[in-house]
Amino acid sequence: MFYVLLALILFFIAMSLKTLFVPYRRKEKWVSFENFMYLIFVYITIMIGFGLIYTLFQMNGIPVYNDGQAPSLNYDFFHTLHTSIYFSGVTLFSVGFGDLMPIGMGRMVVLVEALIGYTIPAAFVARAVFDMNN
Repeated sequence: MFYVLLALILFFIAMSLKTLFVPYRRKEKWVSFENFMYLIFVYITIMIGFGLIYTLFQMNGIPVYNDGQAPSLNYDFFHTLHTSIYFSGVTLFSVGFGDLMPIGMGRMVVLVEALIGYTIPAAFVARAVFDMNN
């Protein structure tokens, strides 16, 4: 079940990112409220998707972040989900407050998420300019 959920989450993240690279024709300006909302929804999808990945790993006994608490404390699903989405958000937006630290396999997942967080604005601007020129 773990791998099925992981594959499903990765599929949704990939489909969300795919929209950045598929050209579309609009009659509005490339700087518009619709484009702004589109970018926000892409970020939200990526943030929640990676938060769910962190939650899956944490709930299956594979630690991906350390929150400074004793490792023997068993948190419920909603606490883990809340913390994982927060961790995903501060990673995606490269804030990294320092209250949560990636450990183990989480370091590689964090690198992928941070890379996506850095490239989304560049891809969005490049696509907007490309669509405007066509």
